[in-house]
Amino acid sequence: MAVRPILIAGDPLLTTPAVPVTEFGAELAALVETLFETNTAANGAGLAANQIGDPRAVFVYDLIDAGVRHRGYVVNPVLVTSELPETMPDPDLDGEGCLSVPGEWFPTGRADRAEVTGVDAEGRPVAVAGNGYLARCLQHETDHLAGRLYLSRLIGRNSRAARKMIKQRDWTRPGRSWCPGTGTDPFHG
Repeated sequence: MAVRPILIAGDPLLTTPAVPVTEFGAELAALVETLFETNTAANGAGLAANQIGDPRAVFVYDLIDAGVRHRGYVVNPVLVTSELPETMPDPDLDGEGCLSVPGEWFPTGRADRAEVTGVDAEGRPVAVAGNGYLARCLQHETDHLAGRLYLSRLIGRNSRAARKMIKQRDWTRPGRSWCPGTGTDPFHG
């Protein structure tokens, strides 16, 4: 497997809903391994297939939440959450970043609890549920597969700041990407 470039906001593949997986087996397992390798090289918490230009409905996650490591993947995910907050997100507690929005963080309102069901690379049922950071990640990655970047969930001044940042960075056209493991990490300098 190999680390793949990650598409940056502005590419239409990031706003196109993923295609449900219908073929299972070794080729799909290879995609999952590529996603894990790319996510690790990027120091990410999760990565969806469309972020590396693959249209299939698959994401991986690998994060530590409250001292516990959570690592896995879901094919054809279906998300169920607790109620979404209706208040302005806390800038200290609700910061969210994205490998397709490199180097940026914005307060984003997310449900406290999330559960994702789907299947593995062989078509067997899987389920993952969590609170806190894991719940945020599950929501973030399923959003990707629905063709939605977290920037579209921002409200008020955070939404205005994100729109301004997109224009300043010229992330308004397709074809831009960055390759983890080469050069400077855009999240950690």
